[in-house]
Amino acid sequence: MATESTLSVALLSGTALGAWRRAQRAHWVSWREAQSAVDRQLWNQSINALLFQHLPVSANMVIGFCWPFKSEVDVRPVIRQWRDMGVKAVLPEVLAPGQPLQFRQWWPGVKMARRVYDIPVPVDSAVLIPDMVIAPMNAVDHTGYRLGYGGGYFDRTLAALQRRVVAVGVGYSGSSMASIVPQSYDVPMDFVVTELACSQAGGQALLALSADDSRLAVAHLLTLRGLPRTL
Repeated sequence: MATESTLSVALLSGTALGAWRRAQRAHWVSWREAQSAVDRQLWNQSINALLFQHLPVSANMVIGFCWPFKSEVDVRPVIRQWRDMGVKAVLPEVLAPGQPLQFRQWWPGVKMARRVYDIPVPVDSAVLIPDMVIAPMNAVDHTGYRLGYGGGYFDRTLAALQRRVVAVGVGYSGSSMASIVPQSYDVPMDFVVTELACSQAGGQALLALSADDSRLAVAHLLTLRGLPRTL
């Protein structure tokens, strides 16, 4: 993977780009699953702690997250902490190929059913529009563009929602790329959180932030986008 030059990768497009991304995706999923369970547990603990420390939330917020899949970051611990503060948590539901996701409210014990990729989704709970989405990343590049699973669901959803939500990508620091060769339909993460840092992104070079600076930056972005005010 690392042998291709930055220039040759940047020139990829169309079918060649799709094939290259599939190869990268398979590589990074395999890399993640090859890490020890102990390491992943420690990284998950750090990521959950950073999310709690760096993201300002309030009881009137709706936060989307994903059920962990193929050894992805598991953010359920921080979701439970936020729910104790009055936050509403929602999980994405695939409606049809090529269509944006919708988000259904989740709480411990809600009735669930397995859907696409055999991932559980709440059944018949309320459909809500999130204010912030915590999105898993197979890999991330140096400006916050996320490598997902190729369906384009998250990018399509972020573009189609009635308001531009704050997107926070979560992944492990070892799964970093120079560039995913972003196209016009790709949407960068506003912030990227790994076990090492919370960084501002948004299509610019990743900038690691202190907890205070991160909370200010997130609150400012929420205000700019007309989303619920934070504590």
